[in-house]
Amino acid sequence: MQYFNGEEIEIVPCITFDQVLLAVKDKKADYAIMAIENARSGSILYNYSLIRESGMKIIGEQNLKIHQNLMALPGQKLEDIKEIRSHPIALAQCMAYLNQIHGVDIIEAEDTAASARLVHEGNLTGVAAIASERAAQMYKLEIIARQIETYKKNYTRFLVLAEEKKANKDGNKVSICFATGHQPGSLATVLVKLAEIDINLSKIQSVPRHDHEWEYIFYLDLELQSDHDIDLVTNLLENYTSNLEVLGIYNKGMSLYES
Repeated sequence: MQYFNGEEIEIVPCITFDQVLLAVKDKKADYAIMAIENARSGSILYNYSLIRESGMKIIGEQNLKIHQNLMALPGQKLEDIKEIRSHPIALAQCMAYLNQIHGVDIIEAEDTAASARLVHEGNLTGVAAIASERAAQMYKLEIIARQIETYKKNYTRFLVLAEEKKANKDGNKVSICFATGHQPGSLATVLVKLAEIDINLSKIQSVPRHDHEWEYIFYLDLELQSDHDIDLVTNLLENYTSNLEVLGIYNKGMSLYES
């Protein structure tokens, strides 16, 4: 909703990241929004490969500050809670708080908002969920404890994806991927060439290749200046890499706080 400037949009929930992209391919959605990394939990490696293999293009990004809240049915207090449910990453982000609570079962679930929905739809007393404030509002739950995440500077970076025909031709950031040879210094040579043309490297991630044992694909986020030509950049890199692919050109996302 923040990325699309609060426009009236229909949100299509998906259980898995694969289903997120399939929803676009099957014309059930116009765009996909997928988490790619968290400031504390790190990168979601599977999603890098998923994006590359899907053929879809990155058209934008959104950095969202994540607040986790403990919520339950109205009238429930912390001492009433015997079970807490949420996504395993959300639970991990709140472990310092959860370690202070005794006699409560911690249950991993498929989603934060789905955990809140389960409490609401099942009218479950003694069960709490960890989710966003928006989820509490949607499912008419009361927040028992606010902002229980261990690290307060807890951001998740989301990518906005679309079919290739909607790909951008301009932007101040580009995501690419490639492979290199096994010769010593192969990756270092690529990084030196980027530095020589004054390209800022904001992210580098290696992900194992599914079809080659002990070989890796490197994913890079490059920040561009107004005088940079992405075609010249890719033409240069083609001399030092293999399987080079531009995953998307887009504008760098701002750090926005969840409402």
